[in-house]
Amino acid sequence: MSRSATDTPAVPAFGLDREQALALYRRMRLIRRFEETVQLLFQRGEVPGTTHLYTGEEAVATGVSSTLGPEDRVAGTYRGHGHALSVGVDPQALLDEMLGRATGVCKGRAGSMNVIDLSHRLIGCFGIVGGSIAAATGAAIALKRTGGVAVAFFGEGATNQGYFHECLNFAKVLNLPVLYVCENNLYGEFTPMELVTAGEIRQRAETLQLSAETIDGNDLWTVRKAAGAAVARARAGEGPQFIEALTYRHVGHSRSDPGAYRKPGELDAWMKRDPLKLTRAGIIERYDADDAAVDEIDESVEQQIQEMIASGLAAPFPTPGPVPEFKS
Repeated sequence: MSRSATDTPAVPAFGLDREQALALYRRMRLIRRFEETVQLLFQRGEVPGTTHLYTGEEAVATGVSSTLGPEDRVAGTYRGHGHALSVGVDPQALLDEMLGRATGVCKGRAGSMNVIDLSHRLIGCFGIVGGSIAAATGAAIALKRTGGVAVAFFGEGATNQGYFHECLNFAKVLNLPVLYVCENNLYGEFTPMELVTAGEIRQRAETLQLSAETIDGNDLWTVRKAAGAAVARARAGEGPQFIEALTYRHVGHSRSDPGAYRKPGELDAWMKRDPLKLTRAGIIERYDADDAAVDEIDESVEQQIQEMIASGLAAPFPTPGPVPEFKS
C-alpha cells in the first residue's frame, strides 16, 4: 500500500459489537492520555530517567492485542507504555512505575523502558532496539507446546539489526507460532527510514517465506482484521507471521527531541489521520453510537487520569535494599 498519510481505506469492522468497539476506543484514549500525562510529569521532574512516547500509534497495539487470548504472550519496545496498556496492565500501577514508586508494576525499579508484567502476558518491554524480536521468538518455542502465540512489537529501525534476520529465519525453520509486528513510523530516532533502509521491509520477511503484509496502522479495523487472521494462522500451526503497520508518532523520538527534522507539512498531514479521530468516526459510522457516547468515554478517561496522578504522587518510594556483599 502507499505510504501517503491521506489514504483512508474503508474496512468493515472485524468481529466487534458496539460495546466492544467502544471499549477499544476507550483503551486507545487511555493510552493517549497516559502518554500525555507521563510527558507532563516528566517535565515537572516527577519521572526519573527518560521517556519514549507511543502517541499516534495507539491503533497498532490496541488492534493487535484485542485478538489475543490468555495463553498468548507479548514483547514490547522501549516505547512500550502503549503495549503494556493494550494487554491490560493496570494503568495506576504502570503510572506509579513511571514515577518510581513502590506501588509500581515492577515496584518502581523498572522505569519507563523495561516494564514486565507476566500476570498480563507481558514478557517485557526492551530498551535494546529489537530486543522484543528475540524475546518473542524464544517464548514461541515454549508456546508451540501450549497452543499460544507470541507477539513482538518493534520499530522499522530494528529490521536493520542482525538478529531480526536471525530470529525470523529461526522461527521459520522451527515453524514457531509468533507474530512479528513492525510499527513503521518512518523514522529511526531522527533519521528518515529511506536514508538507511534498502527495499521494502515486508519483502525481507517474504524472502524467508513468512506470510507478510503491509497495512494502515492508523486504522483500528484494518489492524484488528490483519492481526486476527495472522494470529489464527500462527495458532493453527502455519508458522511465523509478519505485519508491517504504517503509522506515525506525533512527538519526537524521546524527551529531548523536538522533531525539527520532519518534512514541512508532514506532521499536519498525519494529524488529520489521528487514529483516535479515525476510530471515533468509525464507531459513529458503523455502530449505533453518536458523539455523546464517545465524549462520555473521553470524560471518564480524563477523570481516571486525574485520580491516577493524585494517587501516584502520593505513593511511597521503594525502600532501598541492603548493599550486596562481594567476596573475593
